Amino acid sequence: MYQKVKLTKRQIKEDKFTTFMLRSRTWLLENWQLVVIGVAAAALIIVASVYYTQSRTAKADEATTKFARALLDFRGGNNQVAIMGFTQIVDDYSGAEAAEQATFLLGKVNYRIRNYDEAIRFYEMYVDQYRDDVLTRAAAWAGLGACYEDQGDYSEAAENYRRAFDEYPDGPLGGDYLNSAMRNYLEIGETEKARSGLDTIKARFEGTELARRAMRKFVEKNPG
Repeated sequence: MYQKVKLTKRQIKEDKFTTFMLRSRTWLLENWQLVVIGVAAAALIIVASVYYTQSRTAKADEATTKFARALLDFRGGNNQVAIMGFTQIVDDYSGAEAAEQATFLLGKVNYRIRNYDEAIRFYEMYVDQYRDDVLTRAAAWAGLGACYEDQGDYSEAAENYRRAFDEYPDGPLGGDYLNSAMRNYLEIGETEKARSGLDTIKARFEGTELARRAMRKFVEKNPG
């Protein structure tokens, strides 16, 4: 009489494992080309990623070094040399942090030498392309305001100073930006906008020299 054999749990597991290994071996024999191609592709991706990362790091280091040189020229008053250095960084190292700072400083150095068209171009480039650093964005808006104010376009000046304040109202120069906006609104007779700016200054900077200066300027333009 046939006797039924009862397998243990361990034997069942071993049998399943053996079956799996045999099936895997058969699949590998039939599809080895696909496996080789997949491994080669993965290796190429890893190599390319490492190369890309190293290349970006080297390029960023190079941009930082050139930025440091241009910054020394800027601080030393070598304006034309600084402009050439910053321009090369913006042109050759797009996406690097040094290119971001170089864009802003190109606005600043061109404003310094009263090359207003170029200053406006780079300040606008900065606020259009870079959004993370609100302190520098506010300064770029204020730089635009200063360019227009120096050229007698008080309407544009007022709006850009106002944007500078709105960009970073709690920033260290927020009150100065708003005061500059108020001053230019007064120049074009926008009394209500100027008064709104003055009210904000009085509320935020009560008792300070800034608030007193703003009040004096407003009264000077509106003695009645």
